[in-house]
Amino acid sequence: MATHGLPAWPWADTETEALPPAEALLLEGMRRWALAARTGAPTLAAMRLPFIVEDAQAALRPLDALMRAVSANGMPGIACPLCPRATPSEAELLLALALAQRGCRSQALGLLLRYLPPAAAYTAMPEALHVGVALRAAGLLLRNPLRMR
Repeated sequence: MATHGLPAWPWADTETEALPPAEALLLEGMRRWALAARTGAPTLAAMRLPFIVEDAQAALRPLDALMRAVSANGMPGIACPLCPRATPSEAELLLALALAQRGCRSQALGLLLRYLPPAAAYTAMPEALHVGVALRAAGLLLRNPLRMR
């Protein structure tokens, strides 16, 4: 097995200020969701404001459902809202959502399988697809993370 040449996750350890608008919106939503979940506050209400500003409210419910599914087996490494860099777990989730939006379902499913058992990952896939469709309808296209360079 090769131990070199493995790619780094796109967006891992990227400064949040340098993220494209769609990815920055999703990252802020995920971070607001995680903070609300940790403190026992309503998660959907916590992420609402940035999605309203971007006219992407239709992505709220599927993102909330996806985050609930992903965190069911333990909260992934989601940072606080003011952390200056994206964590590897955040980068993986952004990658899964970008791939889902671009129709790369098997690759997106593979990333969700890092957090979920197979049946739960299959159940969460429609939510990831709905997030992508809602963002696209709002004019927010996630970058193809595997062809950024």
